[in-house]
Amino acid sequence: MENYRPRVVDAELAQRMTVMGAVMIDGAKAVGKTATASQMAATTVRLDVDSAARAALKTYPEQLFTHPTPILFDEWQETPEIWNLVRRAVDDRTRNGLYLLTGSSRPRDNARMHSGAGRIGRCRMRPMSLYESGHSSGSISLAGLLQGDEPEGKPAPLAVPDLIERVVVGGWPELLENNESDARVWLTDYMTSLAEIDVPGLGSRRNPTNIRRLLAALGRHVGSSLNQSALAQDVGGHQGPVAYETLSNYLDALERLMLLEPLPAWRPHLRSRTQLRAKSVHHFVDPSLGVAALGGGSSELLADLNAAGFHFESLVLRDLRVYAQQLNATFSSWRDSTTGTEVDAILELPNGRWAGFEIKLGESGADVAARSLLTCARKVDATKHGKPTALVVITGGQYAYRRPDGVCVVPITALGP
Repeated sequence: MENYRPRVVDAELAQRMTVMGAVMIDGAKAVGKTATASQMAATTVRLDVDSAARAALKTYPEQLFTHPTPILFDEWQETPEIWNLVRRAVDDRTRNGLYLLTGSSRPRDNARMHSGAGRIGRCRMRPMSLYESGHSSGSISLAGLLQGDEPEGKPAPLAVPDLIERVVVGGWPELLENNESDARVWLTDYMTSLAEIDVPGLGSRRNPTNIRRLLAALGRHVGSSLNQSALAQDVGGHQGPVAYETLSNYLDALERLMLLEPLPAWRPHLRSRTQLRAKSVHHFVDPSLGVAALGGGSSELLADLNAAGFHFESLVLRDLRVYAQQLNATFSSWRDSTTGTEVDAILELPNGRWAGFEIKLGESGADVAARSLLTCARKVDATKHGKPTALVVITGGQYAYRRPDGVCVVPITALGP
């Protein structure tokens, strides 16, 4: 494909294709799954629009597997039966790198599917990080920080207003060359499709007006734990709160569409009797969704830097997830319920090592953020969890350095994988 911009996930996908018979790439709509998979595919079958392919699937599915491999089955969730057929084809052909599946939602619960374990690998795609879109130099490696490297590197020359614009535009490949005004039109249509087509299409009858109110409520509360009662009231509006089951169905649909990425609460062994928060912290998969749901833009966020900070936090978490995926890392959040001390993101590696990240739009917040990180590190029982491999404050500023207390300060416009 011409003008393909490389993605961090490319290397992960290539590796999985060498060890698995098939790989499923999932992620929200418009994150670039098809473009990325097409770089490897010799044949593409678009199951969402190719009626002949869907007819063949019902009458003589074997013919779909006679094309040159790797074969890409795009939007496979539209015909969930293809999953078991791919699994069987992998068993029969006993080779790796045969098939790719891309999808922007998880199939309905009534789809009868084998797990695919050992045959079909999985690879998540998210919207572009700042490094992928060309708005970060990538000179400071996340993997390097976790190995103890010094935070040395030159950031991309983006000031706070430029970063706020990246929050509003988001990491959508289709918007790379768009200005903010055009991007907001695109995002408005994206949100309309979610409310009127995508969410209702996942099952039981859903009210588009309520879905719009839910998205706006989630946009207002991004970066915080969700209060189910308040959320139900926001969604119901003047007619009163929606039922808990209805709200759960809405939230489940958004997670199936891979639009929400909650941060679960981290519950480590502690040296003290500190009471920790148990609720997840809510974030969209891309910061632009929360802003678009509220109908806002750069001017509104610059006029409310407190709100801008929460949406900037979503941007940083998006980038951290993109960079850390190849490390098989997981993320959670930590908060002392008694004192309110919190750490925005705790990264955990499969070998048990962990690191803490605090996120501040302004560089002046580094001192407060560093204190939170050091407080967390002191309270965690190092005999059970080990000492943190890194404590990092990520800012919207221009300076990278290691503080005397050992905490690293890193501009998001210098961070990369």
